[in-house]
Amino acid sequence: MRYPDGGGLTPAARAKREQVRLEAAGLFAAGMSPPQVANKLRVSRKSAYVWHKAWRTAKAAALESKGPGGQRCRLSDAQAERLEAALDAGPAVWGWTEDQRWTLVRVTTLVGRLFHISYIPRGVSYLLHRLGWSPQAPQRRAAERDEEAIAIWVKDTWPLAEQRRGIRTRGSASPTKQGNR
Repeated sequence: MRYPDGGGLTPAARAKREQVRLEAAGLFAAGMSPPQVANKLRVSRKSAYVWHKAWRTAKAAALESKGPGGQRCRLSDAQAERLEAALDAGPAVWGWTEDQRWTLVRVTTLVGRLFHISYIPRGVSYLLHRLGWSPQAPQRRAAERDEEAIAIWVKDTWPLAEQRRGIRTRGSASPTKQGNR
């Protein structure tokens, strides 16, 4: 399962699921069948059968949580905090002066410079997501854009364009041919 924090289940959710599995182990020990356990705990029969098979081999220990799934982050908590501080400082501080955007390639390079750890851009994407950063699409604006002229147009011209064209009579949706009674 994927969640917004990119790290799978939270520790609380993992503990809650483990509690359900351990309750199932107790029910199996009491002699209940997997379909009965599934109905009582409101889980799928398939889960109950999988749990029962694991329970028969190693009892309740087989149903305990094994921790979060996936590969562990290669950065320590201190390194992740240091990376966040470096990202907050901006790309210009690290030599990218042409624009103020963090690209995956730039962050990959930064991680290599700071920690001598090699990541691929996709791995950096997961890392940034875990740190709470989201991808941003830059706004496309013309180089010749004149903010003053735009403000004047919005203030003077746009209200005229938005004005109603006339009063329509009841029963007509057409702005040119009015309904007759």
